[in-house]
Amino acid sequence: MRPDARAWFRSRTSSATSLAGLDVPALLHAKRRGGHRVSVVLPARNEEATVGRLVTDLAERWVRRVPLVDELLVVDSDSTDATAAVARAAGADVVATTEVLPGHGTRPGKGEALWKSLAATSGDLLVFLDADLKGDVAHYVPGLLRPLLTEPQVQYVKGCYTRPLEVDGVSVPAGGGRVTELTARPLLNALWPELAGFVQPLGGEYAGRRSALEQVPFVGSYGVEVGLLVDLLREGGLGSLAQVDLGERRHTSQSQEALGAMAAQVVATVLARSGAPAASGLLTQFRHDGTGFVPRSSAVDIDERPPMASIPEYRMLQAG
Repeated sequence: MRPDARAWFRSRTSSATSLAGLDVPALLHAKRRGGHRVSVVLPARNEEATVGRLVTDLAERWVRRVPLVDELLVVDSDSTDATAAVARAAGADVVATTEVLPGHGTRPGKGEALWKSLAATSGDLLVFLDADLKGDVAHYVPGLLRPLLTEPQVQYVKGCYTRPLEVDGVSVPAGGGRVTELTARPLLNALWPELAGFVQPLGGEYAGRRSALEQVPFVGSYGVEVGLLVDLLREGGLGSLAQVDLGERRHTSQSQEALGAMAAQVVATVLARSGAPAASGLLTQFRHDGTGFVPRSSAVDIDERPPMASIPEYRMLQAG
């Protein structure tokens, strides 16, 4: 890290690796004192295997047992399995991306679900969690909320963690996050060195104030996280950003080919934010069929939605 990034990391990264290290009653008091309303959002596509357990735990701990969360919403992004039914049975509210702001149509991608969640929730503080999380993540919600509840200048909080890599039944303690290490981190260090202190710039666990999130665009693809980080840096400056060490994150690992497609979307998003000329709209990858290499090209989509605050229907919802 550059010297300024090291200093930021030391001063703006807090630890919340377990519930034992969090003063939950104090956070609940801060929430009530500030008159905050908290919405937790899980964007999901074909996550029936994991979303039920995750929703059950979140609803029991932070809705019923300790009222830290006011809304628990799963945004179903064109699932073809029972994701919506499982999430609803576990205690979440569920909406499909097609049902939110229908006049604006719907598009594929995680960023679309995140963008539309702003119009489907009412909290002034929003926490985003991926729906494929495994293991005990009960501390994620209070951990991510703590900087927002205790530090008025903080607008956006990124979670960081070690990411075990599981391949063919073998687990490597910290081998996950390959797109981050091989693509996102080198690009951010080169173009926005002040962001070099973020451990997991592509991580799916983060929280922010609605007043900040509604002012920035949302990329529709896997570039949404890096796009938010750069845009919120420009919007509020480095002092408005914070980071929380959440310990460990386990989730479903993806194939190398899938990671290549993700990396292409991250590169396209970063290039667009940097002002560089538009990149090629295709990614060509190769498979070997036992006889020879077979090329396959796929579109690299960096389509993005405008800031939600610019949408008339959203402004009407907020005014109402």
